[in-house]
This record gives sequence, C-alpha cells and structure tokens, in this order.
Amino acid sequence: MRTLEHFPNLVTMFFQRARERGDAPFLWAKADGRWQSTSWAETARQVAALATGLKAIGMKPGDRIMLVSENRPEWCIADLAIMAAGCVTVPTYVTNTERDHLHILENSGACGIIVSSAKLAKVLLPAVLRSNQGQTVIGIDEMRAPAGSIDFHDWHRLIADHPASPDAVAAEATFGRNDLACIIYTSGTGGAPRGVMQHHGAILHNVNGCCTVISEDFGWADEVFLSFLPLSHAYEHTGGQHFPIGLGGQIYYAEGLDKLAANIEEVRPTIMVVVPRLFEVLRTRISKAIEKQGGLSQRLLDQALKVGGRHYEGRLRLVDRPMQLVVNALFKPKIGKKFGGRLKAMVSGGAPLNPEIGVFFQSLGLTFLQGYGQTEAAPVISCNRPSAGLKMDTVGPPLPNTEVRIAEDGEILVRGELVMHGYWRNEAETARVLKDGWLHTGDIGEIDGRGRIRITDRKKDLIINDKGDNVAPQKVEGMLTLQPEIGQAMIYGDRKPYMVALIVPDPEWTQEWCAKGGGRCDFPKLADNAEYRAALNAAVERVNRDLSVTERIRRFVLADGPFTIENEQLTPSLKIRRHVIRGAYAERLEGLYRG
Repeated sequence: MRTLEHFPNLVTMFFQRARERGDAPFLWAKADGRWQSTSWAETARQVAALATGLKAIGMKPGDRIMLVSENRPEWCIADLAIMAAGCVTVPTYVTNTERDHLHILENSGACGIIVSSAKLAKVLLPAVLRSNQGQTVIGIDEMRAPAGSIDFHDWHRLIADHPASPDAVAAEATFGRNDLACIIYTSGTGGAPRGVMQHHGAILHNVNGCCTVISEDFGWADEVFLSFLPLSHAYEHTGGQHFPIGLGGQIYYAEGLDKLAANIEEVRPTIMVVVPRLFEVLRTRISKAIEKQGGLSQRLLDQALKVGGRHYEGRLRLVDRPMQLVVNALFKPKIGKKFGGRLKAMVSGGAPLNPEIGVFFQSLGLTFLQGYGQTEAAPVISCNRPSAGLKMDTVGPPLPNTEVRIAEDGEILVRGELVMHGYWRNEAETARVLKDGWLHTGDIGEIDGRGRIRITDRKKDLIINDKGDNVAPQKVEGMLTLQPEIGQAMIYGDRKPYMVALIVPDPEWTQEWCAKGGGRCDFPKLADNAEYRAALNAAVERVNRDLSVTERIRRFVLADGPFTIENEQLTPSLKIRRHVIRGAYAERLEGLYRG
C-alpha cells in the first residue's frame, strides 16, 4: 500500500510529482483530431515561467487572480502558477453572466484575470470596465487587446519572456498548509454566490484521503482521469485535478458532454469523477440503446439487473449462479468496453443520488461509489468504498482524519483540516456555519452501524406541510426522474395540505409518444392533450405507489421548457435553483391548490 507524503502546500506536491515523472505524459487535449500530451516536465517549465511572469507584471503574494476558462491544460497550468507566485486562484464558471463576473470581481478584490478565449472575454470585459478591480488581463488564446485602462498581456509571450527553473520556483513556495490557496464561489441555489476560502491543507487533506481509498481498495497504479465537470467547481478542482496530481496520474480534457461517450472509449479512464445527473442520463441512454437492439441483449440486461439487485441485497440464490455466469461472460464485457475497459470506479458527488441508479451500474459490472461533500469542506467529506461494504443509500464513511457527528436536530457536523477558514469578507455567514471548529453542513443525516453516513435531505430544502410533517424533496424528485416519461421535476408544498409537482417531460420519450400517434410534436399544444397528460400521470402514479401518504404527488403542472443553466433554473453544477423555479411558476403551482 502506498501513502501520500505530507506536503506543505499544493505547489510543492506538483513540483515533486513533476520531478518524479519527468517526460511522462501528464495533460492531454485533442487537437487536429488527435490526442496530444504535455509532459510533467514541460508543464513544470510553463508553471515556473508563468509564475515568474505574474510577479514581473506586478502580482504580489496574497493577490487574488480570477481564472475564466473551460477545462483545458492551460487551466491546470494557470492554477498552479497563480499559487506558485504566492497568489490566490479565484475560479469562475464559463456560464457566468456579466453581473456574476462583476460580483466576483468586486467581492474578491481580484487584481488580475486570466481568460482563455475572445468568446469568454466578451462577457467578462464589460464587467472589468465597470469595476475598479482586475485591471490586468492575460489572454490565453489570440484575442484583441481591450481598449481603455486595461493592462493586457498575451499568455504565450508572458511565458516565453520569463523562463525560470522549476526547482528555483519550487524552492520559493514556502507558504504552509494554513495559507489560502483559492476562493471558490459557490454556484448557489439561492442568493449571491459566497466565496469559500480553501487553504492548501484543506485540499491536501482531501487528496490524501482519496489516495488512501484508491490505494487500500483498488491499488495505486498509473491512473487516468477524464476531466469534464467544470474545474471552477470544487469537486472537479480537487477530484479531477489535484487528486490526479497527488497520484501522479494523467488528465485528459473531454471535448464536451456531446462527445463524452466517444471520449470515454478513446481515453479508457481508470477513475471517473461525475455528478448524479450524468448517471441518470447514461442509465437512460444505455437502457434505450439495448431496448432498440431487443432480443438477446434486452434479455441479458433484464437478467443482469435482476441478479445484480439480488446480489446487492445479499439474497442471491443458488439458481441464480448459472445466469450470473452467463451475464458475466456475455454482457458485462460489452458494457465495460463502452467505458474503456479498465475503469476501476465511478465516483458520484455534488448531489444525492437515487440508490436505484447505483444498483443499476453495479449490476452492469461497473464499480460505483457515491461520495458526499461541500465546497466548504474542500469538498470531499466521505466516500463509499468496497472495504466498508457498498450500500447505495449511504455516502460511505468519512475520509481519514475527518470527524463527523450528528446534531440533536439531525444536522451533519464536520470537523478537521478539510473545513474552510470561512467565507471571504462575510463574517456573519462564517459565524453561522462555523461553530467551535465544526462545519454545520445544512444537511440532515444519520450514521449507520458501520460508520457510513446516510443523507436524508438538505435542512433548508425540507418541505413542511400544513400539518407539520417533513417531506424530503430530493428523494421524491429523484424517483420521478427515474421514470422514462420524466426528464426533470421539482415538488412544491411548503405549508400546504399536499404535494404537487412541476414536471419537464423527457424530450426523447415525448418524440416517441408523438411518433406512435402519427402526429408532429407541438409541445405547447401537448400540455393540453388529455392522452399525453394521462401517460405522464401514469408515471407519477407509479412513483406514488412507493411513497408515503404525505409524500405523494396529488397534482402536477408541465413546465414551459427544461431547467437549464442559461435560464438560471439550474446551477452550473446542475442542481435545481428552487427559488428561481418557484418564482417563474408560482401562479401555476398555487393554482394546483384551487378548484
């Protein structure tokens, strides 16, 4: 079993791995139709040069530097160089509006900005011009220097003009684990984003804990990651970047969600860091693809799920053994090949996952681990692991050196080096969530007999009906979206006599429903189609059969369109913004209680 060294900071960890790995490939991106790599040694050279360049153009220790870029090798290089210069990285989402950028600029007091493309700069620069902050801008791709007072620098020229020894720059990284590494603004399901102060030790604590899981449960080898979640999100920043660095692994940057399936087959990752919504989509696509094949493939899938479900529940029968052998020999290898053929584990985080999804993938022979965390905890708090017994309705035991306890009201409290030092320039919110060293997560849960955490809901998201009964919306919404007819859902009913729902029908199912009737899909008219609504109601009733009387959906209304990042009804990490959706549909939702 390998263990991770005790590093003083993230920069030292990177340069140490670069010395060990040398000319081995590290960062991969597709160019001209083929994957091209940047070695560890070349990455270290560029990090050292950019860090030196940042100092040369006036960046000082402690200065905040915004990073506005899609996932690509330069994101990693920029992040490490900012920290190597003694500065603090402030990642931002590429989906941010001008207003979002302005808030982060003003709140963080950023002195500089690194932006990847002219397209992203078009949204960013108006915010810079309206602000007194971030007047030094570095462009990665070729772009026209902005007019006005902005001090503009070309990325490639800045690196070329400031060659530096990686060893010398590494030696200057004398900051410690308690020093600030980055300020990550929570995407926020409500209100303005808050800047979470993550120190070097918090992220290193996470990296060490995740490396321990890999080492003890799977064996530490030459790991390959496929990065596709936004690196501006704490989960990908730690799990998809610094964790691979700690392992000395390779990082491939996906071409986009539309090409993700093809990229998985090409890259053949060993570890995938994902969010529940992606698993729901993959489950639907796999099921539909096999359904279209029909015949033997469909029968094998059905048997795989039946046998896998019984195996997971610990009630596998002797008569199941022959079918288990058939499924293992004829079906699971085909599914495994679609995921590259060497996947050790898929790790889900960012939001609660319906256990049925986990059992589905586990039944197909893919090791599925659900984790739990928050940006305020760098962000991983716990993770399922085979050695602790995989239980899909839990998020596993806490990482090593992480204390977790349940408060009297059921709230999950966390203590350890992973906990943030507070919210940037927000003492009131810091005092609200940090008490006596304990992070008050706002999540409700329990700890089972084997030390595994079970999340029941968000404290602030709990719906309390007019009788005082609590309803966990995420559980019900997760069950609704497992139905093939339903793409997205939000339930409603605070201080009301019963639960109602806002439903986004699944577009593929809708197209198939229209095709069976021989008609063209006119979505606005479908909302008033009695047969269409009856089909959706049948899906809701299937869910209601497995719900308590308090949880059941009595009535529903159809949304005008999907919840998206663009209409601000989803956060960039794909969580629904309840307050935005409620605001958009308040009248119709309230109307479900009249008449």
